[in-house]
Amino acid sequence: MPPQAVLQPLARTYYRVAVIGAITLLTVSIHYGFILEPIFGEQHWIHAIHGRLCYIPIVMASTWSGLRGGLSAAAVISLLVLPYLFLNNIGAHNMAGEVTEIIFYFALAGLIGSLVGRELKVRRKQQETELALARSQQLSLVGQMAAGVAHEIKNPLASIKGAVEILVDKDTPEPAREEFGYIVVRETRRIDRTLRDFLEFGRPRESKVKAMDLSETVAAGLRQMESQAITAGVTRCREIEPGVIVAADAEKMHQVMLNLLLNALEATPKGGTVTIRVESTGRTARLSVADTGAGIPADALERVFDPFYTTKSSGSGLGLAVVKQIIENHNGAIKVESTCGHGTTFTITLPSTEGR
Repeated sequence: MPPQAVLQPLARTYYRVAVIGAITLLTVSIHYGFILEPIFGEQHWIHAIHGRLCYIPIVMASTWSGLRGGLSAAAVISLLVLPYLFLNNIGAHNMAGEVTEIIFYFALAGLIGSLVGRELKVRRKQQETELALARSQQLSLVGQMAAGVAHEIKNPLASIKGAVEILVDKDTPEPAREEFGYIVVRETRRIDRTLRDFLEFGRPRESKVKAMDLSETVAAGLRQMESQAITAGVTRCREIEPGVIVAADAEKMHQVMLNLLLNALEATPKGGTVTIRVESTGRTARLSVADTGAGIPADALERVFDPFYTTKSSGSGLGLAVVKQIIENHNGAIKVESTCGHGTTFTITLPSTEGR
């Protein structure tokens, strides 16, 4: 436990004890006539004031420390008052009043301390329940992640194993070797992407935010995905305004771009179009990726950013969750619009350095 976490409660305890002690000392001084009697002389009302003022430290101790604190304060005040009762000839009537007052001290401490103690017990039990629930949710999340990793890695590993067995077979013809070599590379990339998504979601690295050219980052992502787009038979339409500058982590924005573009390519049938737009609106920069795929049903649209939710036969369901996490960490926003049969558009808005 950090030293500061230990010192703060101790400092608070010392402060409370000091406050209660100061008030107690003040009230006892009034009772013994050290403060008011030199000014007003010996008056009955001075002792009456003392009796009422003694309730203050008892109530404070009961509120702060429960039953034990309240009874301790009542006991200390009573012990400090007892010498006055026995050393001064105050008469039977006054003695009965003083004893009654002491009984009220303990009764008040018991009542308030019991109520506060019960409240503290309920609050403690509630905190324990919340902690147990949070721990259960964390364990559930860990279980989902473990199951997701196992599921997503199992199939590619099986493909790699089969392809390698064929590759090491001396009787495998050269064209087949090339085909199965491509399978090994493809499935290895799939495993790598899955693991990166899980690591980024579970423990994202700290962002290195600085002024960056969003237009150039998007263009670089398009160049990187060019071969996949050609293989998929998808046309890319670029509407990129040059020199759109944002304050962001360039590597993470590149990751966002690749995730969105890969999703769009996978959703778009052969002969379809993926449109990428980058524009500045003064205070904000906007990036949108639109496809002409089948679209996302309305019931699934609300869950596309949920971790582990996916409508694909393969996929970790973390890609869009990671994208949303990155964008929100950059004080941006992401939204999705989709029409079944017409396609889906993801739009990201980020603060622009030009609007600052």
